Amino acid sequence: MWAVSTVTMLVLAGLLPDFRLQSADGDSATRIAITAGCGAGAFGVLSAVVWPLLVRLLLLVPALVLGLLVFFLNGSLLLLALRINPSGRGEVAPETAVIVAAVMSAVASATGAALAVRDDDAYRRRLLRLADRRRRAGPPCSVTPGLVCVQLDGVGHDVLTDAVRKGLVPTVARWLSTGDGVRPTHRLTPWRTDWSSQTGASQLGILHGSTFDVPAFRWYEKDRGEVMVCNRPTSAVELQRRAVVHTGDGGLLTVDGASRGNLFSGGAGEQALVLSIATRRRGRDTRSRAGYFAYFSDPANAVRTALSFVAEVAREIGQSTRARFRRQRPRVSRGGLYPLVRAFATVVERDVVVAAVMGDLLAGRTAVYADLVAYDEVAHHSGPHSRDAEQVLQRLDRSLALIERAAEHAPRPYRIVVLSDHGQSPGETFRARYGLTLADLVRAGCGLPVPRRADGTRSGAEARTAVRAALGRPEEGKGERHRRTRGSEPVVLASGNLGLVSFPDVSHRMTKEEIEARHPALLTTLANHPGIGFLLVRSEAHDGVLLGPCGTEIPLAELDEDSGPLARFGPGAADAVRRTHSFPHTADIMVNSSHDPADGEVLAFEEQIGSHGGLGGAQSHPFLLSPLALSAPAEEGEKLTGAEHVHRVLRRWLHEANGPQVPLTTEAEEERAA
Repeated sequence: MWAVSTVTMLVLAGLLPDFRLQSADGDSATRIAITAGCGAGAFGVLSAVVWPLLVRLLLLVPALVLGLLVFFLNGSLLLLALRINPSGRGEVAPETAVIVAAVMSAVASATGAALAVRDDDAYRRRLLRLADRRRRAGPPCSVTPGLVCVQLDGVGHDVLTDAVRKGLVPTVARWLSTGDGVRPTHRLTPWRTDWSSQTGASQLGILHGSTFDVPAFRWYEKDRGEVMVCNRPTSAVELQRRAVVHTGDGGLLTVDGASRGNLFSGGAGEQALVLSIATRRRGRDTRSRAGYFAYFSDPANAVRTALSFVAEVAREIGQSTRARFRRQRPRVSRGGLYPLVRAFATVVERDVVVAAVMGDLLAGRTAVYADLVAYDEVAHHSGPHSRDAEQVLQRLDRSLALIERAAEHAPRPYRIVVLSDHGQSPGETFRARYGLTLADLVRAGCGLPVPRRADGTRSGAEARTAVRAALGRPEEGKGERHRRTRGSEPVVLASGNLGLVSFPDVSHRMTKEEIEARHPALLTTLANHPGIGFLLVRSEAHDGVLLGPCGTEIPLAELDEDSGPLARFGPGAADAVRRTHSFPHTADIMVNSSHDPADGEVLAFEEQIGSHGGLGGAQSHPFLLSPLALSAPAEEGEKLTGAEHVHRVLRRWLHEANGPQVPLTTEAEEERAA
């Protein structure tokens, strides 16, 4: 490593005019080489000793700002290294020092990676040193197996099985292998989400055991006069609080747990990139920066991530340009800040979360839950089956391999569970097909003026809010309220292909009869539109009714005998609709887009060509990949339904690790006690 750094410094000194390793009168080649060697050695020592101290001092700086400071801090260390160089030679301009330090760190990182790949013992020794250091620093670890859950956000059961068939995910394929005499180590189980098939509801249910009163990704609450958005920090705090009150339990990770990259904490004591603590005052009690320190304390990691970030931005610009020139359909806008948002989700957040999970394994924590949002972010804009999304899935599989290798060197055995929170359904947007948004259609049905130009609905992807939290920026739409005034216009919100219409000036949830008396054409306009699958409203006569085209009106109690428009949405749809109808904050009108069972397409009310949030297609069918060493997720003939069911399964697996799985005989109990 020292030799490669020395050669790199010599090459840069020959290429860059403001970087010199010799005196003004000139030196011999030997003297220049000694100067380069001393400079490279001093830079390496400073990077190993001083850099972690600098990063710890800067933990209160927002994460992305720290990432930008990486180059300037590296340049400062190089200037210091040349100043203390024993040879007395070496001079570089400050702006050139930034370039030299970045290149040297990148080359050092690549060299270290190459050495680790070629020499497995070197990689093994490094992990063992880290594990030994953590064991000496903390209390002895339990010998019972720990549980690490990695959530591949937005990866549907169909996408994963297709990726295995194509050979895109060799790690997962090896776990499921049944050929070539290799026995599988994992089982793949599909499960079904609630009507609200999105991360906020699913992850709240998985981590805290409750999806109650989460009707969508965003909804309007009349009693509070506010819009709740699952990926808004203040909303996440409130949702987590409600779930804890509803269940009377702190969450899945309350006992020696770690939460990484999630919307909610799960009750974990160790947290990094968790949205529900983003609004808390930064300090010693807030550990959201711990993951950044663990990762950026190695300057090679910081530079590699920064360079990968730039490469990902360039990749997105190239892919979107190619899609535009080829006139691909469907297509949504991918300009503005989206390339930066995508790079954050697919590079920065992935690297930091994976590094944090590896640290948790080496620390021997009992339960770890981490969310990798990379695929979900790309699939929203490129499509769930696009080549862009497949490339991201390949890189996520390599992350699983890293976690698996780290688990081999952990101080306790680990069982790795991989799961998703929802899938994604393809299809063009509602606006692209019909030239108007859902809000425009509602305004037309209410007899209100419709803008000539339809404005797109902002995407509800989690990564955009994660970027704002990492930058320390105020949350978007914070404090958004709708005044209760007479004649107030309806509030129309979108969650994928699920739309919600609320009338803020009416304090209760309106009935079908009240809506028709106020806006006689509204329900008919919506129900008969070809882009609408069905509506859910209250009814004075039947409590709740489902409305469809041509005057279809089916009471919820009769859906089992006559599913009507729900027939196209598959089994379980009626139960999901009835459950959402019982929530206190369900909107006055719940609108689900149309769905084509032949190709699985839906029409998103947001600007997404891969969407989720409602009923229809693959979005409702995520997966659970679990080791065979654990008990089966569901009994034979039973289907996993709802995130709350998945929570109970994970909690059961945690209990299994702490005790015997079969009753002990008297002799065995006495032997165990002895």
